[in-house]
Amino acid sequence: MFNSQINQSHSFHNLFTLQKPFLARDLDATHHSSSSAYSPTTILLLPTTTKKFNATHSRSTRPTSAGGKIKAIKNPLLANITKVSGVIHTKSTYLFSVTPSRVLDDALSFVWTYVLLEFVSKDLDSKGEPKRVKTKAPYDTFGGQYTFHFDVPDDFGEIGAVLVENDYRNKIYIQKIELSDKVTFTCNSWVHSSRDNPQRRIFFADKCYLPSETPEALKSLRKKDLEFIRGTGEGERKAFERIYDYDVYNDLGDPDNKKSDLARPVLGGKKFPYPRRCRTGRKMSSTDPLTETRSSDPFYVPIDEDFSEIKSVSFGARTLYNLLLSVIPRIGTALIGKDEDFLLFEDIDQLFDEGVLINGSDKEAASVLPRIIHEVADAPDDLIKFDPPETVRRDTFFWLRDDEFSRQMLAGLNPCSLQLVTEWPLMSKLDPKVYGPPESAITKEIVEREIKGFMTFDEALAQKKLFMLDYHDLLLPYVSKTRDLEGVTLYGSRTLMFLTPAGTLTPVAIELTRPSSEWQPQWKHVYTPSLGATGSWLWKLAKAHVLSHDSGVHQLVSHWLRTHCAIEPYIIATHRNLSQIHPIARLLHPHFRYTLKINALARQSLINAGGIIESTFSPGKYCMQLCSDAYDLLWRFDHEALPADLISRGMAVEDETAPHGLKLTIEDYPYANDGLILWDAIKQWVTSFVNNYYPKASLVESDEELQAWWNEIRTVGHGDKKDESWWPHLKTQDDLIGIVSTIIWVASGLHSAVNFGQYDFAGYFPNRPTIARTKMPNDDPTDKEWQAFLNRPEDALLKCFPSKKQATIVMAILDVLSTHSTDEEYIGKTVEGPFEAEPAIKKAYEEFRARINEMELIIDSRNADHNLRNRSGAGLVPYQLLKPFSEAGVTGKGVPNSVSI
Repeated sequence: MFNSQINQSHSFHNLFTLQKPFLARDLDATHHSSSSAYSPTTILLLPTTTKKFNATHSRSTRPTSAGGKIKAIKNPLLANITKVSGVIHTKSTYLFSVTPSRVLDDALSFVWTYVLLEFVSKDLDSKGEPKRVKTKAPYDTFGGQYTFHFDVPDDFGEIGAVLVENDYRNKIYIQKIELSDKVTFTCNSWVHSSRDNPQRRIFFADKCYLPSETPEALKSLRKKDLEFIRGTGEGERKAFERIYDYDVYNDLGDPDNKKSDLARPVLGGKKFPYPRRCRTGRKMSSTDPLTETRSSDPFYVPIDEDFSEIKSVSFGARTLYNLLLSVIPRIGTALIGKDEDFLLFEDIDQLFDEGVLINGSDKEAASVLPRIIHEVADAPDDLIKFDPPETVRRDTFFWLRDDEFSRQMLAGLNPCSLQLVTEWPLMSKLDPKVYGPPESAITKEIVEREIKGFMTFDEALAQKKLFMLDYHDLLLPYVSKTRDLEGVTLYGSRTLMFLTPAGTLTPVAIELTRPSSEWQPQWKHVYTPSLGATGSWLWKLAKAHVLSHDSGVHQLVSHWLRTHCAIEPYIIATHRNLSQIHPIARLLHPHFRYTLKINALARQSLINAGGIIESTFSPGKYCMQLCSDAYDLLWRFDHEALPADLISRGMAVEDETAPHGLKLTIEDYPYANDGLILWDAIKQWVTSFVNNYYPKASLVESDEELQAWWNEIRTVGHGDKKDESWWPHLKTQDDLIGIVSTIIWVASGLHSAVNFGQYDFAGYFPNRPTIARTKMPNDDPTDKEWQAFLNRPEDALLKCFPSKKQATIVMAILDVLSTHSTDEEYIGKTVEGPFEAEPAIKKAYEEFRARINEMELIIDSRNADHNLRNRSGAGLVPYQLLKPFSEAGVTGKGVPNSVSI
């Protein structure tokens, strides 16, 4: 009866104005035999008015009430039928893909193409099948909002899902679908063309459900969607696919390149433990069957991870992409054959004052790199001219001061490596038969001499006044291998610091070690601050070596490994195991945006064999092996939460009477003090969210999707550490709160703290050189080498620093990595659509946002407090890296939701 009424209400002309009839299809459009779950009761609906083929019409016919909101209209001609209106919100896909073929495709699609929609009720019909209605919407080539209408019987029930088929020739990006009965589908997703894959996309309404609470009519869709996402683990992935799977890092090397030494070991497995990456399935190398072939095309990421057409031109990752593909190669070409040392410190200043000419003019690169690319008037070349970093703007000589060297370990670019000295003497854990005597050359007497006037050594150790950067055991195995490479050297290092009564750190001693070998014994030397000419210059050079070590550990471990790399398995596991309507999936989704894409770009051009990192950082071709060692020796999930990290390094102890439940070992520790505010805000928000959906611990244990998610993270994504006893259990609400809070903290706060200050602190590279190219002058010198050092020690320091080519490339990269785009998505800024669907969650998010806003004011007040000498003083850049919000550009502040640059 209902179908006959529908047919009577449409003109016969409608049936012949369509490219093809809109017929019911099985959910699995690959034409497998359908089960009862995919043979539902289907109502066939056609448009209620004759289509006029123009985009203006498709936008202007939207039925709205005052204020522009869509509304449901009771159809007076049809008994028990309600007319529902809907709006599809899209983002334009024209931004980066305007080609003649694309324009032709769009023109044809403008006339003939539809987006096909099938809405599924939460209720079953009398036969136990999901109730469904179908309709279509004319595609608006120019994006924006466009509408559709359909009729539903009053007994249809609440709509819970929609199946979308994109009949357009290209993928489209749907932000959300809104219905007049107040049902919203927050999509934020690409929908592939049905020409690429006939499988329809499934979207669920914004209300979240645990697996056990899912309406019966939606359970089969929930299961089917996860099956689609997991794929089969076979074949090469295509750009239009939405398949998440795991693989080892077997795509960094290029063994087929016969001209260079670019073979690299596979990371992931017993020999080189490592997190897993997203599988691409490219064919294997003919030279090394364990290594995937490389490609100049972008590496595959699932379609929803691609930002290529929806972010603004200023989006940092797109800028980085253009930099790597266009500008960096031209820097190399321009400086090849004349990769010179800086002869004077004035030459470094010229990078900011005069710039560097690179061959050719690239208008596209100039448009997306406005800070560093400037067209030379009446010349065919481009000029790279850097803006001075904020640090050197405020104090030209900041990088020379010992107190600044130490302060940056608390309030600089890598504030998460410093640790309390708890045992003496300092001892190596490496095999003495291989590396030499394990005891440090930093003696009690040396320390006591340097801190005289303050206290004795024993008092300093007992009162927790001694701190250390310990890169001895991590770096020493690579010293001999690295020294075989051209233009680089390496040491194992320990740097000891003393906490003064003023609450600031001062360096006490630096130990540099070279291991024993077949032809020479172990060499180690301790350097201390000196007033004498020779000792003062040796101290400056020792600091340069330590800073190159800290730069490498920062970039490879604190930044890449702990944030970008470790997060990738969380993202893959979440998509594979947690349905779109799972509350934890929706909680985590904002913190995973674009990470897989930026990581794929890194594998392609940054951390690959012969890439930017290998050519500009001290470990050279061994950078990623060292990163694997750091993962094996240092990385623990249970230490990634900020409080646990501070406690594990001796930088805090638990104290219920102290703010945040921790007593800091160094009270004025800007990274810790600001980070703990953000940590607490995140944890309170997650606590409210989790307790809303899991009021009982039994719901956590019985949630099969959640348990599969956590199991896969531990045993597959981080499978090389699956047998570690420190993995948290997932049995209670508190377990879940701790796990999720840790993931969000790493993706937002930790990444921001180690990323967005890169240009300010390392843009003037004498402050943080990424490489040390020469050994210390007193490391077994010839008479000629020692005399050259005595005659002009400044030359020794400049030769140790990066070359002009290395420095220019690194500065360009750091500038882009430190830049916020105009459409950055900051933590606590905008409520997600699904959060608004649940009143209790919306209220909790508003409280979270209020805490984040308050954090801005607290950080400002701290930076204005002149008693806090680690964040306030003459010429100091205030510590703002964890200040939540920022303007666009290089600002040294701002905490985005996710690792998207």
